[in-house]
Amino acid sequence: QVQLVESGGGLVQPGGSLRLSCAASGFSFSRYVMRWYRQAPGKEREFIASIASAGYISTNYADSVKGRFTISRDNTQNTVYLQMDSLKPEDTAVYYCKAQNGPIEYWGQGTQVTVSS
Repeated sequence: QVQLVESGGGLVQPGGSLRLSCAASGFSFSRYVMRWYRQAPGKEREFIASIASAGYISTNYADSVKGRFTISRDNTQNTVYLQMDSLKPEDTAVYYCKAQNGPIEYWGQGTQVTVSS
């Protein structure tokens, strides 16, 4: 059974940090490109960051988070991370991870991040 389970969300003050985790099971994690997305209330889901599958060193970020967020993965733990620093109120959203290998993709259920004083 394929599962992607996000965790690490919560309430944080502006300027603070959070680290999200996405634990994968039920598929060959290292072969999948992993991506983070987010969806704010009333807005479309947007791409945040991606990291290549095993054997490749490649990360990409949306301009809105470049320099503040860092994506990483641990293929021994089947987990992808999103380190979020210098958080802003506009980062408030539900954050989702996605695994993709060609036409096959899996989504997690999301974790809420709220940036507010």
